[in-house]
Amino acid sequence: MQMRRLGKDGPQVSAMGLGCMGISDAYGTRDEQEALATLHRAIDLGINFLDTADVYGQGHNEQFVGRAIRTRRDRVCLATKFGLLRDAQGRLTGVCGTPAYVRSACEASLRRLGIDTIDLYYQHRLDRTTPIEQTVEALAALVREGKIRHIGLSEVDAETLHRAAAIHPIAAVQSEYSLWTRDPEDEILPACRELGVGFVPFSPLGRGFLSGRVNSMSDLPPEDFRQRLPRFQGDNFERNRAWVSQLEALAAQKGCTPSQLALAWVLAQGEDIVPIPGTKRRAYLQENLGALEIRWEAEELAALEQVAPRGVAAGARYPEALLQITR
Repeated sequence: MQMRRLGKDGPQVSAMGLGCMGISDAYGTRDEQEALATLHRAIDLGINFLDTADVYGQGHNEQFVGRAIRTRRDRVCLATKFGLLRDAQGRLTGVCGTPAYVRSACEASLRRLGIDTIDLYYQHRLDRTTPIEQTVEALAALVREGKIRHIGLSEVDAETLHRAAAIHPIAAVQSEYSLWTRDPEDEILPACRELGVGFVPFSPLGRGFLSGRVNSMSDLPPEDFRQRLPRFQGDNFERNRAWVSQLEALAAQKGCTPSQLALAWVLAQGEDIVPIPGTKRRAYLQENLGALEIRWEAEELAALEQVAPRGVAAGARYPEALLQITR
C-alpha cells in the first residue's frame, strides 16, 4: 500500500482512506454483514485510515467501527469528528465547539469506539459563536492527556486554519474536494501547504455521481440523503449527467472505470492529499483502490480539465437550510 503523511508531524496513513458514514447514515439501508466484511477487507488490503464521526447514525457508526477494529486496533489510524448537533429525529440543529462540549464529546466517542485514544480528532464544522482558539486549546489539552493524538478541522476557511495553527499544530483539514467541487483550491489548500497541514478530501466521487452509476433519481432509495441535494435534482441532474457521460468516455479510453478516473485525479493533486471515498461494499472498495495504479500523461490531464473544468457542477453542494446551520 502506498503511504502518505498528514501534515509535517501527523500520522502516516494509506494513500487512500475509507469513509465510513454510509454504513450507518445517509445512503439507503444498512447491511451490517457486508459493511463489516468491507471494513475487514480494507484493513487486509492495507487501508489503515478509517473515518467516522459521532453524528453518523447518532453514534451507531462509531460503535460499529469500534467493534469492527477491536482486535485490529494496532493496524488502524482512526479519525472521528465532533461538533454537529442533531435532535431526537436526527435533524441537524447546530454546531458546538465550546471547551466543555469538546471534552464531553471526546469522552463519549471514546466510550462508543471502545478505545483509549483517538488518532485524529476533527472539529466537524466551525462553531461561529466560539472562538477557534478556545476550541483548539481544549483539543490541545486532550492531546496532553493522551485522549487524542492529532487535531484536525473540517470545512474551515484559511483564516480559521491560521488562527488554529497558532495555538497547536493541525495535522489535517477535511473538506469536500473532487472534480465537481474544487473550491478548496482557492484558499484552504494553499493555506494547508503553507502551514504543513495534510488535506483529506471527503466525497471525492461527488457522493457517487462521478461513478456514472446514478442515471436517474430512481436509482436512489427514497430515504437517500442525495434525494435532497441540489446537484441531484431537476435540470441540475441532467446537466451534470451530460458531462459525467464525457467523463465515462475518458475513463474508457484510459482503461479504467469513471470512479477510478475521478479518484486518480484527486490523488494526482499532491502527495499531501489523502482522499477518503466511502463505501460499504467490498466490490466498490476493490474498484476504488485501482485508482492508486493510474498514472497520468500531461495531455490526459488537459483533456480531463476540458471535460470537467472548475465550476462544471450545476447546483449547490447542500440545500440552503442545511448551509444556514453548517456554513
